[in-house]
This record gives sequence, C-alpha cells and structure tokens, in this order.
Amino acid sequence: MTDIDFLKKVTLSIYPLTDEEWLDYLEVWKPYSCKRKNCLTAVGQREDYLYFITEGLQRIFYEDQDKEATLVFTYPHSFGGILDSFMLESPANYSFESLTNSSFLRTSRDDLEKLAQKHPGISRFLLLGVSAALSGVLERQVELQTFSSEEKFRKLLQRSPHILQLVPHKYLANYIGIDPTNFSKLMNKVKLLQRLSPKKALTSIVRCIGRPYP
Repeated sequence: MTDIDFLKKVTLSIYPLTDEEWLDYLEVWKPYSCKRKNCLTAVGQREDYLYFITEGLQRIFYEDQDKEATLVFTYPHSFGGILDSFMLESPANYSFESLTNSSFLRTSRDDLEKLAQKHPGISRFLLLGVSAALSGVLERQVELQTFSSEEKFRKLLQRSPHILQLVPHKYLANYIGIDPTNFSKLMNKVKLLQRLSPKKALTSIVRCIGRPYP
C-alpha cells in the first residue's frame, strides 16, 4: 500500500467521505520530512499543521525546568501534531519532536477549515477525530490516576504490542512513570519472552517494574 492508500484507509475508518469529498481532501495533503531530533512544534508556537505519519517515530512532551513528561508517541500510520493548539489556534503548551528521521503527509488548518465549510462529511470527520482523541486522553488520565505501574505497563503492551521495538526505552520509562534503572532491568527480562508462555512472560515482565515516580 502507498502512503495515500494508508491515509485513505485511516481517514475512511473515522468517517466515510464521498468520492468528491475524498478527492478534495486528498489535494490538501503535502509531503514533508525531517531529520531525527527535529522540533516540529515548540512551546509557545501555534500548531499550524495536522500530520499523517508515513515513516519514523515522534513524541509530544511537556517540559518544566529540569523535568519532562512524554505524553504521546506517534508512528505510522496515525495522525499527529499538537491537536489542541491546532484546533484552538492557540500557542502550544507542549513540544512535538521527531525521535527518528521522519516523513509525513501534512495539511494546514486553513485548508482543512475551507474543506469543512464546503463539505459536511469533512466537518463530520474532524468532529469524530477530535472526539476520539479526547476519549484517548480521558482513558490515559484514568490510567495515570488509578493504575499501578504494573497495570500501566500491561495496558501499554495490550494497546501497542510493537512499542518495545519502536520507542527508545528511556522515553518508555518516562511515559509510564518508571525509574529508568528498573526499566533497564525489566528489558533484560524480555529475553525470556520467547521461552515462556504469554501469561508467564507478562508476569515475569511486570514483576521487574519498579516504583512509580512520586
């Protein structure tokens, strides 16, 4: 499948655009690429683009003096960008950076607004997309406030089984709220996965997770 094929598949899974809507929608997506550790959107900047990731790994993170918190990972084939800044036309409170060399299709807010005014289906697509993103944020908030570190790790593996191969472990530790040293010990246990049943493997993994950050 081409990048356009993936964009169409993901878009239509959110809302079934008509052929006319799809063709107009397709016209506003343009290729874009960047090197690793490139800041796509910085704190204080306005997010002017919605991204569709075709290659690479990125993250959205919050930084306060010497502390930072990884909030979201994005990778093919998903949408990315700082959504609240994009929709509200406000300065971003978070940073969006590439962790690897990355390629995208991206479209501007102005272009999407024009399409939404012209096509009811695209307006509906944007509404449902934002609603799904909000649902994910609320689910993540429940995890942060009520789940133990073991439960958060288990949930992460269930949601994204491939995440261990994609994301540098220091960022995973930060995302889950696990001490990096204990996360390194956890990774050593992953070598046992191929020799254990799925249930025993998961039990072995979660036992290695240390205390969460205060």
